[in-house]
Amino acid sequence: MSELLPGEVRQIGYVVTDLDDAMAGWLKMGVGPWFVIRNLSQRVTYRGAPCEVKLSLALSNSGDLQVELIQQLDDTPSIFTEFLGDTAGHGGGFHQLAYWTDDFDAAMENLGEAGWPQVWTGGEGEGVRFAYFEPPTGASIVEIMELTEASAGMATYVRSQAAGWDGSDPIRELGG
Repeated sequence: MSELLPGEVRQIGYVVTDLDDAMAGWLKMGVGPWFVIRNLSQRVTYRGAPCEVKLSLALSNSGDLQVELIQQLDDTPSIFTEFLGDTAGHGGGFHQLAYWTDDFDAAMENLGEAGWPQVWTGGEGEGVRFAYFEPPTGASIVEIMELTEASAGMATYVRSQAAGWDGSDPIRELGG
């Protein structure tokens, strides 16, 4: 019998209202360096309808676990504005558990058969597919991300930079 989810949790994601403040808080806890992409336009499907949002993202690692911070920069209705509406007054917080898979289609089939609502999908034709599902328990969202040569390379790079990090160059801007 196959597992419902592909392997172990690889990433935890936080939706934040101020990316720089959030990174500063994580840096105080010794998590860094952060790799930042600002003003990223993302075209997705949100609850069955086309959607385009503008985001800024930051990635770091604590051991093998990747931490992602997500700030939506516009007011377009999305999975992120929906979450911020539910956590009003808290400035965001823990949003998703992410699993990475090299068999994205099988993972989609498994979660579809399990009846988990798919609420956010994207990356088709852009190199790395991803989908967000509402699980019955454990997190607001479970993300499934396709593990490609590019996404695996980035994950390995971020993890290697965090290993033994000496605190220098804590914020590293990447092109968007």
